[in-house]
Amino acid sequence: MVAAVSLAAAAIVTLAGCTAAGPDAGATASASPTATPAAGLPATSPSAPVETAPTGEVDEIATGLASPWSVVAVDGGVLVSSRDGGQIVEVVGDSTRVVGMVPGVAHGGEAGLLGLAVDGDGRLYAASTGEDGNRVQRFTLTGSPGSFGLGPAETVLDGIPAARVHDGGRLAFGPDGMLYLTTGDAGDRTAAQDPQSLAGKILRMTPDGGVPADNPFPGSLVYTLGHRNPQGIAWDADGTMYAAEFGQNTWDELNVIRAGGNYGWPEVEGAAGDARFVDPVAQWAPETASPSGIAIAQGTLFLANLRGEVLRAVSLADPSRTVDHHLGAFGRLRDVVLAPDGALLVLTGNTDGRGDPGASDDRMLRLPLTTR
Repeated sequence: MVAAVSLAAAAIVTLAGCTAAGPDAGATASASPTATPAAGLPATSPSAPVETAPTGEVDEIATGLASPWSVVAVDGGVLVSSRDGGQIVEVVGDSTRVVGMVPGVAHGGEAGLLGLAVDGDGRLYAASTGEDGNRVQRFTLTGSPGSFGLGPAETVLDGIPAARVHDGGRLAFGPDGMLYLTTGDAGDRTAAQDPQSLAGKILRMTPDGGVPADNPFPGSLVYTLGHRNPQGIAWDADGTMYAAEFGQNTWDELNVIRAGGNYGWPEVEGAAGDARFVDPVAQWAPETASPSGIAIAQGTLFLANLRGEVLRAVSLADPSRTVDHHLGAFGRLRDVVLAPDGALLVLTGNTDGRGDPGASDDRMLRLPLTTR
C-alpha cells in the first residue's frame, strides 16, 4: 500500500485510463506579477524560471465528478471525496464508481466530506462535518483496486468546531508518520488565537488521534495557530512543511509551517512584520488566487486556485518566482497532488456552488511534469 498521493512520488505507477483532453486542453504559462514575498528571501532573479513545469497535453482522467474535494492513491487505485454527497468515489479506467458513503456527513456551504489521506497500512482517513462538528474517521479498505469497499467507520478525532464556512479539512501524513489536519476558524475569528480551541489551527496527531509527545504545546493537538482557513499542506524533500491559506479581503498566503508558530489571524492578514507572528513567504490578492490544495515536486510548489482559476507554480528556492499555468477552459481548481508516476493530478471545483459548471464537470486532470 502507498500513502497519500502527495507523499508517494518515489513509487513509479502508471495510471490507467488516461484519455486525451478536448480542444481546450494544453497548459499555457504566464508570469504571476501579484506575488509578494516576505522580507529576507534569497536575492535571485525574479525572471529565472521555476524549477519544474507541466509539459505536453492535459489529459482528462475522469469527468462528471460531483463536488470533488480531495484525491489520494492507494495500492494503484485512485480515490476522490465528494464534499456534498458524502461519497468516496474510485476512478477506474475512464469511468468512476462509488466505493461507499461516509456515515453522518452534514453538508452545508463549505462543510461536508473534505480531505482524504491513507496511512502506511492502506487505511483510509476522511475529514468531514457531522451533526456535532468536524471530525476525522478511519476506514479499512476492502477488496482491491477497481472493486474497493469501505469497512466500518472508526472515529479518530471529533469535536472540531464546524460552520457553513471556514472548515479547513485538508488531511495528510507527514514524513514523520504523524497525521496533520487543517482547521478553519468556523466563522469565529477569535477562536484562531485561542490555544484551547481546535478551530483556526493545524493539528498534529498520531494515526490513532493521540497527542504526540513532541508537540509544541504539551497535551495538545495544536501544532500551529492563528489560521483563518488553510486548505493545503505539503512537505518538501528536506521535510519543510508548507501550507496555503485563504485570506479575507487582502491577502491569500503561502506559509512555511514551524511547530508552535502563530500565523496572525485575525490580528493580521498577510505579512505584517510583527514579531509576534510568522509572516508568509508569499501572498496574493484573493481574486487572483484562493488556493486550496498544494503539491510539491522537485523544488516547485503547485497551488490549485479557485477564484484565480490557475495552477500556480512557486519556486521554493525563491517564492517571488512564480508562474501561472492556464490549463484551458477548466475553471476553478480545487486540489492538486503528485501522482505516484511523477505527474500532477488536478481536481476542478466548478460544482461547489460558486463555479460555472460545464457539461463534463467536475473533472480530474493529469499533467506530466518536466524539470528544467
